Amino acid sequence: MQENKKGRHALLDGSRLIIESMARAGADAFIGYPITPANLLYQYGLQRMPLMLAAPDEITTVQWMSGLAATGKIAVTATSFPGYALMIESINMAFMMELPMVIVLVQRLGPATGTATSGAQGDLSLLKGNISGGHPLPVLCTSNMEDCWTLSAKAVELAVKLRTPVVLLTSKEEVMTTKSFNMDLLPEITPLERKYYDLECDGNYKPYKATNFVPDFLPLGQNKHQIRFNASTHNEKGILQHADEESMANTRRLEEKIRKRAYEYTWYDLDEDEQAKKLVVAFGITAAAARHAVNQLREEGRHISLLIPKTLIPVPEVYLEIMESYDEVIVAEENINNQFSDLIYGLKKPVGHRFVGSLGKMITPQQIREEVRK
Repeated sequence: MQENKKGRHALLDGSRLIIESMARAGADAFIGYPITPANLLYQYGLQRMPLMLAAPDEITTVQWMSGLAATGKIAVTATSFPGYALMIESINMAFMMELPMVIVLVQRLGPATGTATSGAQGDLSLLKGNISGGHPLPVLCTSNMEDCWTLSAKAVELAVKLRTPVVLLTSKEEVMTTKSFNMDLLPEITPLERKYYDLECDGNYKPYKATNFVPDFLPLGQNKHQIRFNASTHNEKGILQHADEESMANTRRLEEKIRKRAYEYTWYDLDEDEQAKKLVVAFGITAAAARHAVNQLREEGRHISLLIPKTLIPVPEVYLEIMESYDEVIVAEENINNQFSDLIYGLKKPVGHRFVGSLGKMITPQQIREEVRK
């Protein structure tokens, strides 16, 4: 680390910031199976977390994470699409059992194994529908080094507060590119204080009876209350039921707890020009190109606003309100099928909605500038 008048600078990549942030926030285990381009996260997890387990495959990874979560541990893993595809059944299991964990998903070019060393932004549509029943799995997305620090801690907090798996979406370039970074820009992270059901209460503990949509948690290992974790349809006691009213209400609550408490985890940047009639929207790695393009367009005297979404799923309604307040919206993302717009609008895009896409290479500021000038 080098210290000068401009602050403490260090050569860092996003992987190190993500792991360090999660460890400081309270994550205490990294479970993983190596995969390009998430291997630096695996390496740093081995170095930093109090517990690190090398799983034999991705299915085992989430199964072990679930077991640790049931004992009160906060487990983290990192993967890319081929590994995530293998994890989906177990993520659904953890979602139904309401076990907190964080999965860092490093995007690379697909389909299938695609190109392991080429970045992309192609996994958003997958994440929208990876829970059976269409229930939303919270997805946060980093857009710069500062986000790797702050959003990683928020992902841990969110997983615990809502008792759910959380995905932190990033990309090859964000986690593997080494930069000279001013460490003074990073705020302190306060360790998460976990709250459990009071052991001194009577013996009527119901593991899935909710307060503000989220059940009180008790880890395995205490002898005063009976604990059940159930991945099938169940009632408040965790007892398997088919379709009685209490069990159906419990399943509906899985959707409600995320949608109705979404205000607690809505993060975005809005760089607004009050005279602008055009809005550029970009998330993740493309946000850097968008920031640069908007600054250059403003130097030309153009009035442009910029929206960088960081909470992607469930989509905060505020994004729709912002986008509908402009005559023209230019969405830039590193895919060829405009997944972010599909997430918001479906098949029918509004008039004045345009797309800048790319396949197998990053979007440049010039591409965004050209589209805005049309």
